[in-house]
Amino acid sequence: MNLNITFYFLLFMIYSIAGWILEVALKYKDHKRFIDRGFLIGPYCPIYGYGALFITILLNRYENDPIVLFCMTIIVCGFLEYSTSWAMEKLFKARWWDYSKRKFNLNGRVCLGTLIPFGIFGLIIIYITNPFILCCLEKSNIKILNVISILVFIAYIIDNIISTIIILGFRKTTIKVEKEETHDDTEQITKKVREILAQKSWGYKRLIDAFPRLETIRIKIEEITKEVKENVNELKDNINEKAEGFKNAINDKTEVMKNTIINKTENMRNTINEKKNSFVADVQQNSKKIRVSLNVKSMKFKRKFFGRKLNN
Repeated sequence: MNLNITFYFLLFMIYSIAGWILEVALKYKDHKRFIDRGFLIGPYCPIYGYGALFITILLNRYENDPIVLFCMTIIVCGFLEYSTSWAMEKLFKARWWDYSKRKFNLNGRVCLGTLIPFGIFGLIIIYITNPFILCCLEKSNIKILNVISILVFIAYIIDNIISTIIILGFRKTTIKVEKEETHDDTEQITKKVREILAQKSWGYKRLIDAFPRLETIRIKIEEITKEVKENVNELKDNINEKAEGFKNAINDKTEVMKNTIINKTENMRNTINEKKNSFVADVQQNSKKIRVSLNVKSMKFKRKFFGRKLNN
């Protein structure tokens, strides 16, 4: 199906509004009150719109393979969520969502608990909502759709400009408080930033209410630095403990080897002395026997010799 730019923009806005409704419903379930989600003032969350467009444009080719479509949706939406979090953090010096406390997360920007629903939404978009929405748009008057698109686009651009000014104000306030309150801990800095913003215009109050866990990058850096130091200290303790154990093991083995060598040396000395004494005793005994034998033979010889002499 060939789509023109009007259809793409309307798809973007429809899914952005649907994403905002979903976010508001989830927050209402958690907090039992209405919370205007999203960093834009209007009732839309653009990240859902961009995700839907990426799925429509890039993944429509996998329509005949639901498993591949599911997996590719997870990859595309995961990349979109991670890159959006990273870009907004770099631009505005703030972390807008954090999944660090959830299992199977990547730097707190994405987690398995959100990626699986993205895969399901990809299947719903390709097989259910896109065919219905595009069918309705094709049946509508294209001129009316163009006018609606232009008006909505203008309102969307104005919303982005105003919201960006508000977010930059948050960034400016955060930097100012951090410079002035250099000795305060991160919780006090966050509290003071929120107090200052709460006294400003409705836009700032809405931003705080929409992102109750909004934290400055300095806070995240300090938390990460603290965690790294704790891990380093723990690693150092483990290394020292293992080194001490290794040292003790070497000392024990060295002592055992030393005692073994001493014992073997002593045994060898005793064996040599015993053999030496035995050899000396044998030599002395044999010498005595030889001496006695010589004396006997000598006496016999003398008797025989002198006996012959006398006979002559």
